[in-house]
Amino acid sequence: MASVDTDFHPTPGTPQLTVRAILTGMTLGALLVPCNVYSGLKIGWSFNMSITAALLSLAFWRLSEKLAGTRPWGLYENNINQTAASAGASIVSAGLVAPIPALAMLTGERLPWGVLAVWTFAISAMGLVVAVGLRRQMLVTEKLTFPAGVATAEVMQDIYAHGREAAARLKMLTASALVAGTVKALEVSTSLIGKLGFPAAVGGGTATGALQMAGYKQVTLKNLGFVLDPSLLMVGFGAIVGARVGVSLLLGAVFAWGVLGPWALAQGWAEAGANDPGAYWFGDMVKWLLWPGVTLMVTASLTTFTFSAWRALRQRRQRAAAGEFETMMTDGTWRGFRVGLVASMALVVIAQVTLFDITWPMAILAVVLTFLLAIVAARVSGETGIPPIGALGKVTQLTFGVLSPASATTNLMSANVTGGAAGQCSDLLHDFKTGLLIHASPRLQSIAQVFGILTGSLVGTAAYLFLIPDPQAMLLTAEWPAPAVATWKAVAEVFQQGLGALPAGAVPAMALAGAAGLCLALLEQFLPASQNRWLPSAASLGLAFIIPAWVSISMFIGGLLSWALKRCVADWHRRFLVVLAAGLVAGESLAGVGHALLQLLSY
Repeated sequence: MASVDTDFHPTPGTPQLTVRAILTGMTLGALLVPCNVYSGLKIGWSFNMSITAALLSLAFWRLSEKLAGTRPWGLYENNINQTAASAGASIVSAGLVAPIPALAMLTGERLPWGVLAVWTFAISAMGLVVAVGLRRQMLVTEKLTFPAGVATAEVMQDIYAHGREAAARLKMLTASALVAGTVKALEVSTSLIGKLGFPAAVGGGTATGALQMAGYKQVTLKNLGFVLDPSLLMVGFGAIVGARVGVSLLLGAVFAWGVLGPWALAQGWAEAGANDPGAYWFGDMVKWLLWPGVTLMVTASLTTFTFSAWRALRQRRQRAAAGEFETMMTDGTWRGFRVGLVASMALVVIAQVTLFDITWPMAILAVVLTFLLAIVAARVSGETGIPPIGALGKVTQLTFGVLSPASATTNLMSANVTGGAAGQCSDLLHDFKTGLLIHASPRLQSIAQVFGILTGSLVGTAAYLFLIPDPQAMLLTAEWPAPAVATWKAVAEVFQQGLGALPAGAVPAMALAGAAGLCLALLEQFLPASQNRWLPSAASLGLAFIIPAWVSISMFIGGLLSWALKRCVADWHRRFLVVLAAGLVAGESLAGVGHALLQLLSY
């Protein structure tokens, strides 16, 4: 697993939470959040804006320093800036590109700007509080990678460092970013670069069972997603998280999309896509595969978290008995956390009841589920960099489909609470990871995140209403495919029938996946450390069920390259591996944001 070695430490009096740092972060968050709203409704994908915000602010303030003689823009002010900007830009996870438009399509209810702003702020604030509560456990005790946070810390370290070694690392960072950015630009603007499919078919080339009866002639590897994707960002993530996670993702993809998926198709349980050897069936098949995948992630993550938290609590009590005192945060307090926790819970419960007429018990249950599933989202995102927000939202939709099957509003907006808060929690933990690596104050980062989500809730909702004034007429069309909206809408419609609406064969698959997740988590706790490294990551195995196989393949390639370089050129690996990977992440992120911004301006 790659990490950042940093020599940066703030000295007393080092500017961090300054007015200009907050205002810069809020301004960049306001400028970047429309890009995420646009791309989320176009392709179902949003971007982590931390690196983009860090580089844009550096360019602006260094120009200001030269032209107007302003004070130098320091690393720790920039960290506050990227934290606020990232929190603002990630407001889309609070439902703007999934359950909120789905509600409008199902009920015709178009929420006004003020209501949307309050709703998204309440959900994101709860995600922030949960992130604060999980920070020590996930980052300090369990030392999860959080690759986007590592990449941001690496980029910031290199652009502020000096000396020959720093110059060499900056050249590597720039070169890899240019390569990744060029590849991404060619992919989105030309047909020169695209996914490279394997020509082979599955099972000798002949469709069987229900597929054959439906007229399908064959199932190809390309149908199942086994293609090479040009995304170098995922290769970079794979290099950062390491070989164990990469191999686990590949194993999960092979089993889910190469074995279990085709078998479910043959049984008639899962749906196939277009009867075309070149079509991708991910969107159709994942409706079945997500259930065992989510169950595997949930059981394994909660089991691991329970053991880890219990051990940490026992150690804390032992240190307290020895006369030591340890707070929950590095420079925070239990009291501040408790106040924020109670306030955010009350705000979210009241918002559900007053805005959507959700009953008090259902609103409280949604908040309780949020804490459990935020743990899962944080762990999976910490290992892989990919928060499984949509899939975890389905757990809440299933729960409320059983408890309140007739209400699409309860189903969608209660799940919005869980998925949105868990998503914001995962994103903010990446920012905390950056702060941890450069020894910044998590308390000051938390304050910056409050300003960020305030900006994002105000501007992001306005951007959504501007782009999509009529969701029923505009969404799920060629211009606005909105894949996440389609999924949330379909699940809400299905679960209006209750538990019986689960896909055929999903329940036994979930039971087996739950048992597998529990066993893997227990083995991880009790096997010796020398054997533990050979055990697959259960969270990564489960994630492979709910993401396209090509993403798992790309991250495996990155992990494999990292392992090979470490074996062959250990010193080069130590000096440049994370720099190279961070450049790939930064280059593709910047190119993707730039493309989304150009598309938005031309809209």
